[in-house]
Formats: sequence, structure tokens, C-alpha cells
Amino acid sequence: MLGCVVHGAGELRVEELPVPAPGPGQALVAVRYGGVCGSDLHYWRHGSVGDFRLREPLVLGHEVVGTVVAYGAGATGPVPGTAVAVHPATPCGRCPECGDGRSNVCRDTRYLGSAARFPHVQGGFAGRVVVPAGQLRQLPDGLGLRRAALAEPLAVALHAVRRAGNVSGRQVLVTGAGPIGCLVVAAAKAAGAVRVTATDLLPEALGYAAVAGADTLVRADDPDDPGWPAEVDVAVEASGVAAGLDTCLRLVRRGGVVVQLGMLPPGRSPFAGNLVVSREIELRGAFRFGTEFDEALELLAARGEFEGLISAVVPVRDARAAFELAADRSRSCKVLLDFGG
Repeated sequence: MLGCVVHGAGELRVEELPVPAPGPGQALVAVRYGGVCGSDLHYWRHGSVGDFRLREPLVLGHEVVGTVVAYGAGATGPVPGTAVAVHPATPCGRCPECGDGRSNVCRDTRYLGSAARFPHVQGGFAGRVVVPAGQLRQLPDGLGLRRAALAEPLAVALHAVRRAGNVSGRQVLVTGAGPIGCLVVAAAKAAGAVRVTATDLLPEALGYAAVAGADTLVRADDPDDPGWPAEVDVAVEASGVAAGLDTCLRLVRRGGVVVQLGMLPPGRSPFAGNLVVSREIELRGAFRFGTEFDEALELLAARGEFEGLISAVVPVRDARAAFELAADRSRSCKVLLDFGG
């Protein structure tokens, strides 16, 4: 079977990998689609994501969907042949965070395609992948595998909006209209936000934000753009750059909430900390997701407009071209790898 493996910065290879066998409690899944995420691009370009650095070859991918092939001893789940999405996280279930119901920040979690621990947790960009059977989610009626590949990033977006609190009837700002930012727009609208403003440097990215439901589109590099709001109730920073966080802090109202979702560069990042104090702004982080994965699948089944965020589906043998396309935000939003079932 073919797999997509990164060996270091700039070293992305499509390799023939052995087909794994499911062990006790595990399921074997035939992967059909895998979404190329920003973290996959960081591993390819820089050999790291934030503070997580490659120390060995890593099969990339954590946004994967496919069909059940078989189970190992003692494992049960959807019958073989069933279309499923794979929840990529395996929290430890023992740490204080898991005990508090915050498994998304588990201190000993395993996450597909991640170099956060060593040995690394190999990912799902392969023809077949073995995962704990409990991480399979049967797709809701009416949801096909292609759109279901958005479940993981949509869950991230839903979690970020949840971290903001109740956004119903609120004005929301989203800085950064990449795939995650666009899905935050959709999540905020689904949660009842009355107006969502999306900002980005690229008009093409803003076009995808409009598909996701943004009410106002603003060029981030144009201070005179008439779309800039005077203030907002909630701001979600999804660009991963310090300038985006600064924009959020300056536009959110006094007593408002800013959610930092984009992964900032490693090391120190400057921000307008005095505004947090003088305006009593609540600055909250959002990392991955918890129960929102199942909610994401239901939302994807209910709303067909998400299909418009999938800009290309590329055979895995052309993975390098797919990564180059995904890295070019003037040409793409979400790019899927096709493993052909």
C-alpha cells in the first residue's frame, strides 16, 4: 500500500508500506480520503509544528475517512464495509485533565500523525490504518466520505467557538481565512452569531470565507477597508500570526473574549497585553477538540455548503503536488488526498 511519509524538512515521500494487522481492541480501516492540514504542511516545510520536531520518519495525516476492513481480538464496532470517520486522538484517561473532562489537553495523549511524543504516532495517510476500535465513527445518513473528511478540522472550529462561550446574537471576528478559519466562520454562524467578519490578506481566501457564510470580508492589510467593524463581542484568531492576535485584542469590546486558535510560531510572541488588563479582555486558548467530533459529523450531514470548501482531490501518488497546492492559499482551501479505497 502507498503511504505519505515525511523524513525531514522538505523531504516528503510516497512510499510502499506494509499493510498492518489489527491487534486486540483495534480496527483496520481502508482509507479513502485524507485532508492535508496546516500541521502536515509545517512538518513538510519546516520539520516541525510549533515545538513538536521530527525525530524520525513520520506517516502524516490525521483527517482521515474510509471503510472498516476487519477487527482484532475483542474489538467491536461498525460492521466491515461501513463508511467511517476516524477520531484521531487517544487520550490517556488517567491524567488530571482527562479527569476534568478536558481530554483534548491530555498530557499523555496519542494523536495520529504527530511528533509531539517519541516514538512518534504514525498517521493515517496510508492505504490502510490501524486504530483503536473506539475511535471509529459511523457516518450519519446522507453524509458521504468526501465531505466527511472535513470532520476533524470542523471539530477544531466548533471547539474554538465553544471556548468563546455563547455567540448567539453576537458579533464575531475571525482573523485568517484558511481552512480552519473558514470552518470557524461556519461554526459561528451555526451557533447563532448575528454577524461574522472574516479577515485575510488574500482575496481568494476571503472568497472561501464567503462560501462558509461570512457576512463581511476584510482585507487584513487595508486599514481603510470599509468592512472593518468598530468592535466585536468575540474574536477568534485563526491565522497563527501575532498581528492577527493584535487585531483581535484591539477590536474586541471591553469585557469581550478572544480565542487564540492558530498555532503561533515557537518561542515568544509579542501581544498587546495592556489591553487585556485595561479592557478586562478574556484571552483563551483552543486546542484540538473533545466531544465536538460527533457534532461535526452531524453538521456536515445537515449542511451541503461545506462541499464548497474542498478545492481539490489529488491521488496519493501525487502527494507532493497536493501539498504544494494546499500550501498555496491563492489556489486552494482544503485539499484531499485520495487513496482509492
